[in-house]
Parts: sequence; C-alpha cells; structure tokens
Amino acid sequence: MESRPYLLHALSPLHVGTGQSVGVIDLPLARMKATGIPFVPGSSLKGVLRELRRPREEAGDAKNLHDAVFGPRRLTAGPAGDEPGDYAGALVVGDARLLALPVRSFVGTFALVTSPLLLALARRDLGETAGAWPMVAPLGRLGARVASVKGSSVVYGAGTPSARVYLEDLDLPVEPNDDAALGAWAQGLGGLLPVEERDLLAERLVLVDDETMSFLWETATQVDTRVSIDPVTGTAAPGQLWTEESLPAETLLVGVLGATGTFNKAPRKLSAEEVLGEALGGVGTVLQLGGKATVGRGRCRLLGWAAANARGGR
Repeated sequence: MESRPYLLHALSPLHVGTGQSVGVIDLPLARMKATGIPFVPGSSLKGVLRELRRPREEAGDAKNLHDAVFGPRRLTAGPAGDEPGDYAGALVVGDARLLALPVRSFVGTFALVTSPLLLALARRDLGETAGAWPMVAPLGRLGARVASVKGSSVVYGAGTPSARVYLEDLDLPVEPNDDAALGAWAQGLGGLLPVEERDLLAERLVLVDDETMSFLWETATQVDTRVSIDPVTGTAAPGQLWTEESLPAETLLVGVLGATGTFNKAPRKLSAEEVLGEALGGVGTVLQLGGKATVGRGRCRLLGWAAANARGGR
C-alpha cells in the first residue's frame, strides 16, 4: 500500500453538510463525531475525482484504466466486460480534516488559525517527519502564538511584550516563544502553493490553544441565510427561509490518499504510484466539492505532495 498526503484549499466557501438539523443552523457542516472538527468525507472527494478523470470514451483502454483506479461503476456481464464484483478500485481516499481556519482579524484582515491538536493530527497523516513537521508544544488556555512575530501581518504590537492578536471578538496575548516549529509548518505547507501565494501562511498563520480553536470552528464559520421567493406573492415562500453553514474561503484541510496496484487485467496493470498519479493529476487541480455549486460554493484546489517528497507510510 502506497499513501500520499494531500492538501485541500478552499477557494470559495465550502459546504459539505449532513442534511437538515434541528439546531440553530438548518444545514450545518459535516463534523467528526468525537471531536467536532469539520471535515470533508473521502467519499465526496472520490466521487468528484472519479467524474473529473472520467474519459470521454464509453469503452476501450482509457475506460478500463479509469475503472481500475476508481472501481467499475456500471458493469455488464459477458465477454466484453467484467462480472459485477470482480474487482475493486485501487484508490483509497481518506477524509480531509480541518488544518487551518481563516478568521477575521482586527489587524491584517484575516488570520489562518490552527492549534496543537490539529497540527498533531496532521503530523500523523504527513508521516511524523520531525524536520519537516515538528511537534508543536501545547499552549495554556487563551494563549496565541504566531509563526513569525516580526513578519506577521496579524499581530498588533509585534516584537513588544504587549503584542496581541485580535480574532473575531477574542483578544489574545502573543506568548514569547521560539517560533521555529510553527515557521517550519508555514514553510512546508506554503511550498505546495503557487509562488505568489507562499507568503500567505508565513504572514498569517496563528496558533491558539485547543479550547479556543474548538470555539472558533463552531462560531467562526460562514453562516448564510437563504430564501425561496414565491413567484405569485413576491415574498418568502412558506417554510422556505433557512440558514446554511460553510467553511470560509482560504480554509485548509489535510487528508491522505492510499493506493494498491490495480486488480483488473486490461489494458495493463498499474502500480500503486501510478494510481496515485492518475488520481491527483496535474498540480493544483481545481475541483467543485459539496453542495450549492450554482451559488458559488465548493470551488477548491487539490494539492498533492510529489512522490519524492511524500512522507506517508508504505
């Protein structure tokens, strides 16, 4: 089994939900049961990749290779096709879990906020390579830290004992510390972005304690009120006023792709590395994920580590 981490970068608000809710928000985001961390299910991403890579031809070698990677979708028994259930797709798509959440900042417009817990979970997915993804020490309650105090665009009074970070309605002191660990994360993740965007993380990455982070991923998401207009009365249709929650644009999520060699026989057997290359495609593939695509939701960029730099398990 080969594995390779991937980064999902939301270019517009992203709504991957769980259906209707009895809570305050009618259409909430999907969240992990135990932790409440927002995530994008691997099944959603795999379905989008499957359609994106689908060949135009309904038969032939390209179709067989596509089925080998993603699994056969509609199969007919007989000499020209495989029996249903003959083989599974070679690609395994893991869930994409929140890594950094953009939060409105009093200084510098917005910050990309993460926490020791999110970085520890991401480090496990990325392979726990200490040099590239160092451990980040836990913080006390209501503590904040920035990747580079001198170069940060979201710190008020940077370089002074009274340095602060203002996130939404939170006033957080900047702890004096060695920022090398968080700076390494900013550099490593920023290396996946286009050259002109690589300073985004170094200038805006902020580390807060896990309790503050859990408060932010519950309250700092984007919530929109939607309405359906009755064409006769020109007012809101009965029962058609609702709220829906989205991850804001610039959100970063991390996950893992896994692969084995292909199982079908034609036209040729692909290695696990070739399967991952087929799934990821070109650098910075733009996808449409989740719901509400016709109102501008779900435009994302899929960024994969090069095979030589991938640190997943083998």
